[in-house]
Amino acid sequence: MSRERPRRPAPVVRGASPRLLRLVEDGVVREADPGMPLEEIREFAASARNRMGFAVLLAPTAADVAEIAGAFDLHPLITEDLLSGRQRPKLARYDDSLLLVLRSARYIDDLEDVEFSEFHLVVTGRCLVLLCQDDRLLDGRRIDPASTPEELRTVDGSWLIGDAELLSLGPEAIMYRLLEAVIDGYAPVVAGIEIDVEQIERQVFSGDAAAAQRIYLLSQEVVDLVQASTATARALRDLEAGFEKHDVPASLQTYLQDLKSDLARTVEEVQNQRQTLAQILDVNATLVAQRQNEDMKKISGWAAILFAPTLIGAIYGMNFDDMPELHWTYGYPLALGSMLLLAVVLYVVFRWKKWM
Repeated sequence: MSRERPRRPAPVVRGASPRLLRLVEDGVVREADPGMPLEEIREFAASARNRMGFAVLLAPTAADVAEIAGAFDLHPLITEDLLSGRQRPKLARYDDSLLLVLRSARYIDDLEDVEFSEFHLVVTGRCLVLLCQDDRLLDGRRIDPASTPEELRTVDGSWLIGDAELLSLGPEAIMYRLLEAVIDGYAPVVAGIEIDVEQIERQVFSGDAAAAQRIYLLSQEVVDLVQASTATARALRDLEAGFEKHDVPASLQTYLQDLKSDLARTVEEVQNQRQTLAQILDVNATLVAQRQNEDMKKISGWAAILFAPTLIGAIYGMNFDDMPELHWTYGYPLALGSMLLLAVVLYVVFRWKKWM
């Protein structure tokens, strides 16, 4: 829901994070000086319908957010969201501005860890500002915040604005392209987790004691992915709800429907993985209990075998004067023989019952 507020001028400051600025006119993209004030980007884009402004900021600071808020006169709630970070994916509209929070995912197979990167996209007028919150780009590469603009040129997300036909549909098309990049990035993560789930299944049935910890750790990563993907699905639904009000072109509506289908499939697969891991954990607990039961049978069997000789020895160790065969010549060999015979009988019985 759009929230109206009184317009008031905001102070414009210059942030220090590395950035790349692009000016788009009639589908032609040209690079702007990184030192160019964002206010000028806004004025350029607002001067004609065939113009757009695009900015990428890496690991933005509070000063960067203040500059963006001042240059584009953002709603205070958008500024607050940009400063807070560590948010779930969401879509929010304030006045004539839109904030889209996304979390891309990358699977590190060696560590069995899902690494998330957070992105904030502000769409206001005919300008887009992409804030990479975690020193990472959409492909998961980490970039040194001290990088020079020249080093960033190959990783500035220019592919987002490289399609002239796409640019003709307006800033929303670039936003949808960003959504596509994030949603497509979930597929390799799901595939990597699926392989590890299969490995864990084999590990569980092999009796590996380390399987339980591996299940717990991977389940945590799957839960994080479930939260990110389901929250992104809610953002897509919110975006779809504004089709009619914001006069979104039919081609972009079709584009979003395709994204929804892809994301729905991803959410379903991740939910299935979560359930599978829960089932594997139950199976592992059952197998552990079964192995413990078998161990207890063996321990009980050996305890019974050792108890019989101990019982005889304890009786004849009471030192009473009037005990049968106490002074008999063959009493000692008979006691030893009885101990051995009982132990052998018990061992045979337990073997027959498969306790040993």
